[in-house]
Amino acid sequence: MSIKRPNAEEVADLAASLHMNMTVEEAAEYLALMGGMFDQYDIIDELPNPLPPVKYPRTPGAKPPAKENKYNAWAIKTEVKGAAGGKLAGRTVVLKDNVALAGVPMMNGSTTLEGFIPAADATIVSRILDAGGTIVGKAVCEHFCLSGGSHTSDPAPVHNPWKMGYSAGGSSSGSAALVAAGEVDMSIGGDQGGSIRIPASYCGIYGMKATHGLVPYTGVMPIESTIDHTGPMTANVKDNALLLEVLAGADGFDPRQYAPKVSAYTEALGKGVKGLKIGVLKEGFSAPNMEEGVVSKVKAGAERFAKMGASVSEVSIPEHMHALAAWNPITLEGFLVQMMLGNGMGFNWKGLYDVGLLDAHSGWRTRADDLSVTLKLTMLVGQWGLEHYRGRYYAKSRNIAIQAKAAYDAMFGSYDLLLMPTLPCVATPIPAKDAPLAEVVQRAFEMTATTSPFDVTGHPAMTLPCGLSDGLPVGLMLIGKDYAESTIYQAAAAFEADGDWKKF
Repeated sequence: MSIKRPNAEEVADLAASLHMNMTVEEAAEYLALMGGMFDQYDIIDELPNPLPPVKYPRTPGAKPPAKENKYNAWAIKTEVKGAAGGKLAGRTVVLKDNVALAGVPMMNGSTTLEGFIPAADATIVSRILDAGGTIVGKAVCEHFCLSGGSHTSDPAPVHNPWKMGYSAGGSSSGSAALVAAGEVDMSIGGDQGGSIRIPASYCGIYGMKATHGLVPYTGVMPIESTIDHTGPMTANVKDNALLLEVLAGADGFDPRQYAPKVSAYTEALGKGVKGLKIGVLKEGFSAPNMEEGVVSKVKAGAERFAKMGASVSEVSIPEHMHALAAWNPITLEGFLVQMMLGNGMGFNWKGLYDVGLLDAHSGWRTRADDLSVTLKLTMLVGQWGLEHYRGRYYAKSRNIAIQAKAAYDAMFGSYDLLLMPTLPCVATPIPAKDAPLAEVVQRAFEMTATTSPFDVTGHPAMTLPCGLSDGLPVGLMLIGKDYAESTIYQAAAAFEADGDWKKF
């Protein structure tokens, strides 16, 4: 099939769109030179699109009826059985609905992507199945993952199993709710500003955002490649470490990965915390909406580590606040260029592209009014930055992120882990359908100040439940140097074994 060629008038219009002044006569001269280039496009068009093979049989599945979907957490139920044996044999896993599962619809929380069916499995899907896991469906996630609340997904909000009518957190809302409700053993979440750790904290489960690049992102719908993370959400530490063992490691398709250092994470369990040096990050308690109930439970958690034999003391990293500020231009401008203007995939990286996703997602332009209010807000800010400041704030923020990462790394020269609240608050009420715009946005972003800095720096960070405040789970976050997931699991397992967190 031959691609469409322009005529001279269209070439002149192209030139005008690129801020060039070109007559139709000049355009005709250029057009005469363009043919050979377009011939190569024809060759590409005729070649097959190379994709990894789909190994395990599956059906498209279906959205369960309301009586089987109490928390609105299921996007689709299906069953894909993996290998007969392996580390995940007998375990059920649900995928965030931005993860490609071949032959099964994927919406990523938005009706504008409805009808898209991936042609290949994400790398992490193949690894789960090869390890004997059974994938039982897709979990609802927030509208293109642009919310820390659970109220922006199409078609309906996801409820917290701890309290109906309250947020399950986002954007991996369904992934957290289904694990917390005991409907699945494990789930996959994604994290660009806290979207694994936020819902895990709200729902009282364990969520690991591993070192940037440790887990291949291939086949997961990107937001912004420098902050894209995907990883495990589970009801206990052992399952979390086990799932990360299966997921971690280079796949050869994802340029976000740069010689990732993989470990046998489950071997870190049971070692205790005696001798570990833990720094309680002063700036981690500084969010303006930090709740006293959260502070008291997290500080009590720090004392619990000290009683178990860890050396615990307060530390200060002023650059923590710089990383928080940098997250905004990086996310707002970067996601607009890659996920929206770049049709979900973007350019300038040596990765495996999902051509079908690119085609399907490009249709958002014809339905932009259907985008969530959180997505519209972030697009407007990002577009202003690009139009008026040429992307200089994105560029400067990436430089500041390098400086902030160095400040954390310097602290990790003296401390094994940092400790702080995962979130400044416990789960908040889901806004009503007719809630004002300001409330909808507040509930989407009120909790991201504590989690987002570590998406910018890429350090591993895990949330573990450490008590209840007003009857709702509080999350304690442990942060380590790059590829120190084993140290985090070592401490998390000791904390878990020290008693029932619900009674802390």
